[in-house]
Amino acid sequence: MSDDRSRARVLRHERVYSGKVLDLDVDEVEEPGGILGRREVVRQRGSVAALPVHEDGRVVLVRQYRYAVNEQVWELPAGRIDPGETPEQGTRRELEEEVGLRPRSLEPLLVFWTTPGFCDEVMHLFRATELESVPPRPEADESIEAATFTLAEAREMIRRGEVREGKTLVALLLELQRPGR
Repeated sequence: MSDDRSRARVLRHERVYSGKVLDLDVDEVEEPGGILGRREVVRQRGSVAALPVHEDGRVVLVRQYRYAVNEQVWELPAGRIDPGETPEQGTRRELEEEVGLRPRSLEPLLVFWTTPGFCDEVMHLFRATELESVPPRPEADESIEAATFTLAEAREMIRRGEVREGKTLVALLLELQRPGR
């Protein structure tokens, strides 16, 4: 349990941007220990990601262009949590939209901050199994390539630097450490 001495005191708050995906705040704060600072914080309502795992152990990844890094990126099916949606509902929706898979089973793996140095995004990571094929429904501004890989192939993709995205590295490394792998 935290007390007031372990939290920052906001001296001045300014919302400098509000958008579809995120908001940006600039705050003057006094942090624990009396440290004064100006903090720029990206506010985001939370996100979900899933590692789809077929019965034979093969995993599904998607590749899509990411403007922020100006590259095609291999990653997990993922997305924002919509208003009123639980993380499980958001995960199921994203899997159907992006890769046309409906999981009968979702196993929570982790809940973590993606980049707590400047962003409050909380990521809910799941392992999806007992997969049923359904028609994919990508959003209009998405161009997604889905592919299936053995764990050995995924391990080599990591070693070659072909998988560099954080949530995907975490999920694949956890899957590689599962008993029986």
